[in-house]
Amino acid sequence: MEHIASLSFGADSMATVILAHLHGEPLDAALYCEVMFDKTISGEVPEHRDFIYNTAIPALEQWGIKTIVLRSESTMKEVFYTRRTEKSRYCGKYIGFPMVGKCELQKRLKLRPIHAFLKDHPDAVQYVGIATDEKKRLRSLDGKRKVSLLAKYGLTQDDARELCSEYGLLSPIYSFAKRGGCWFCPNAHDCELRHLRTYHPELWNELLRMSKEPDLVRPGAFRVEESLEEIEDRFYWEEQQMNIFDFLGPSEGGTN
Repeated sequence: MEHIASLSFGADSMATVILAHLHGEPLDAALYCEVMFDKTISGEVPEHRDFIYNTAIPALEQWGIKTIVLRSESTMKEVFYTRRTEKSRYCGKYIGFPMVGKCELQKRLKLRPIHAFLKDHPDAVQYVGIATDEKKRLRSLDGKRKVSLLAKYGLTQDDARELCSEYGLLSPIYSFAKRGGCWFCPNAHDCELRHLRTYHPELWNELLRMSKEPDLVRPGAFRVEESLEEIEDRFYWEEQQMNIFDFLGPSEGGTN
């Protein structure tokens, strides 16, 4: 019977592999599906992708754990520029960005390749990174085909981060983000979008360009309450305000 760890290389899934290594749990492979923005650019935040390929995968290889990397044949941009075909007022328009909270991209670009792989390995036991303080998610596991080693060894999400940090396997993404995820995700928090805009302006500008496509189902839409242009304007004016305070200094810009 095969034992496969599902990996995003975030703290919970990474800690799962560390626990398997420490406690001699059976583990045949780590399974990772990389969502691609286009044929050459990853959907992973660049710092996280660098961690995956230059730190984490080599570390697993040293432990004798192979990493299986899956990719969908489709990319985010291909889905974005897919035209709707059903008979409605949206017929012929581009799908655009995924709806917040209902990520069609995850279903099409990540889950489908993983499910196809597991279908070819029907007897595999899957280790999933769900911690003891995620009670609702833990209840979804059957304990036979899907198993949480974090729960077995009593680790919370904070414990998982500490374990990864101890082994030098905590992704740098946690220094500027609350969660992992694709850099083009509408569910991203402001801190993640600010990081993208500041350190990867070429990616941010590409998102802005795409959001201005005239033939979208939801023109300009990104978040439910804000377009990317509105987010860009808000970030810009917040920066200007901070620059003014920096110029004035604490005595002039603050109160006594």
